[in-house]
Amino acid sequence: MSEIQYQSAKTVKEAVKYMQAAKGKGYILAGGTDLLVQMKSGARSPGVIVDVKKIPEMVTVTEKNGSFTIGAATPAAVLGENKKLRKTWPGVIEACNLIGSTQVQGRASAGGNLCNASPAADSVPALVAAGCIVNVAGPTGKRKIPVEEFCTGPGKTSLKTGEIVVSLTLPKRPKNSSDAYLRLIPRTEMDIAVVGVGVSLTMKGDTVADARVGLGAVAPTVLLVKDAAKALIGSKLDDAALDAAAAACSAACNPINDKRGTIKYRTKIAGVLLKRSAMIARDRINGIEHRGHRPV
Repeated sequence: MSEIQYQSAKTVKEAVKYMQAAKGKGYILAGGTDLLVQMKSGARSPGVIVDVKKIPEMVTVTEKNGSFTIGAATPAAVLGENKKLRKTWPGVIEACNLIGSTQVQGRASAGGNLCNASPAADSVPALVAAGCIVNVAGPTGKRKIPVEEFCTGPGKTSLKTGEIVVSLTLPKRPKNSSDAYLRLIPRTEMDIAVVGVGVSLTMKGDTVADARVGLGAVAPTVLLVKDAAKALIGSKLDDAALDAAAAACSAACNPINDKRGTIKYRTKIAGVLLKRSAMIARDRINGIEHRGHRPV
């Protein structure tokens, strides 16, 4: 194995400098729960590892005017302990709570989960449904990327050389809004999603005023399914609307056959999880919490 340099950045500017100097051979160490495993297997061979855990804005959660900004290296466990964030975006939190085990969540972050760019990443469909914005810093300055445009393929992102993800921003919630995330896994715990669906709803009375749907593990990247949202908007979540939204999710699928599920199975399950997630989000808006709710 070739020599690996380790750099501990104190500021975003420092981290960007180290990454730029690495000329494409640099990797960010946020939690390390993906990177270290990939290094051990030989899948990744960094020239430089840049530790960002000492950069305050990358390991904290801030709230301003109802909008939350989550540091990209903030552990999932910290997110789950933030009562206001958990109340405002329960679907995002339940998705982040599925990143590995309880012990892993002490290190793993939503930012790292996103940058790993797995089509089956649990946090990403919920972030897509939430309308999350990815805040990036690089040698030429800062830019914002809609989360659904961030991943370009399995293991690939839209980051340019020297750029890093600093934080994730969740927008201010309208009144009468909530979200939910569901996934299907072969085992009861600690497995990769066969399908994952995040749904965010805003209701006006008993009618859906706005919606977003994120769909994971059924295509090379997590999808924003606009047709599914259109089917829900203006409806009262009646059977016809839910069937149409489910059909839109199934139509958006472009999955593979693997040991976790067939193309036919994943395509069917995408619609099933859409219906269940939408109903949970609506129930939450109406103050009905699904106690003990767990991934199917």
